[in-house]
Amino acid sequence: MGFFDKIKQGLEKTRKQMSEAFAALTVDNEEFFEELEEALILADAGADTAVKAVDELRGVVYQKSLYGGEQVKGALVDILAERLNVGDTGLKLDTKPSVILMVGVNGVGKTTTIGKLAAKYTAEGKKVLLAAADTFRAAAAEQLTVWSERAGCEIVKHGEGSDPGAVVFDAISAAKARGTDIVIIDTAGRLHNKANLMNELAKIHRIITRELPEAALETLMVIDATTGQNGLIQAKQFADTADITGIVLTKLDGTAKGGIVFAIAREMGVPVKYVGVGEGVDDLMPFEPKAFAEALLS
Repeated sequence: MGFFDKIKQGLEKTRKQMSEAFAALTVDNEEFFEELEEALILADAGADTAVKAVDELRGVVYQKSLYGGEQVKGALVDILAERLNVGDTGLKLDTKPSVILMVGVNGVGKTTTIGKLAAKYTAEGKKVLLAAADTFRAAAAEQLTVWSERAGCEIVKHGEGSDPGAVVFDAISAAKARGTDIVIIDTAGRLHNKANLMNELAKIHRIITRELPEAALETLMVIDATTGQNGLIQAKQFADTADITGIVLTKLDGTAKGGIVFAIAREMGVPVKYVGVGEGVDDLMPFEPKAFAEALLS
């Protein structure tokens, strides 16, 4: 099953809201545009995105005299896809080793996402090493170990409560010695307070850039789609400390708030790079803006 079909299936709850606006399509009726705007807002696309996208659609519809439902949908797909084009949706992993630093609050699916990425790259023939730098959450390293075993990759871990920076340093040293292609680093999602958490992330980032100054580094923020705008607030807080290069949006199949991808693109200017649409290893899909917009309106 390709991206379009999986994302269409995963967006079922969100799509229902959008389809109602098109159900009794009378484009020359202002009520249609109002319903469409409301549907986008309910999907958590954000009021600004909804208003501007619908205004642009209104202009295209009248300028090009579009009256058929498929024509209008096609125009809206192009408008929405353009709003998601805020950067390269692929991961830049062109050095050996390359580093993926995973950040995000507890409970968003960060460890699971790491496991799925490890399985994906291992299946592609890459040598992957996981760094269990979330040493503050009980059993975090054990969960990551289970994923490393499933993926068939190596892991570096220390005892609970140990220095996360030391884990990262040891993982990088091991990667250099073993010819590792990709190091994926798990980080804490919660410490005693926000300042401690952000200081720890900054420290890890310094270690990476010091030990691997030429390495490709992707910093991925994992957001639970079901939290909608709250997830966006979390992302902004992390962005103050970590130079986030991309978003991984999990649990998209369990929410009616799939429009949050538009709010993320607008508010942060950071591309969504992966989306989770199920529990399976192959349910973490590389993000495709045009296919996403098509699936949303299909």
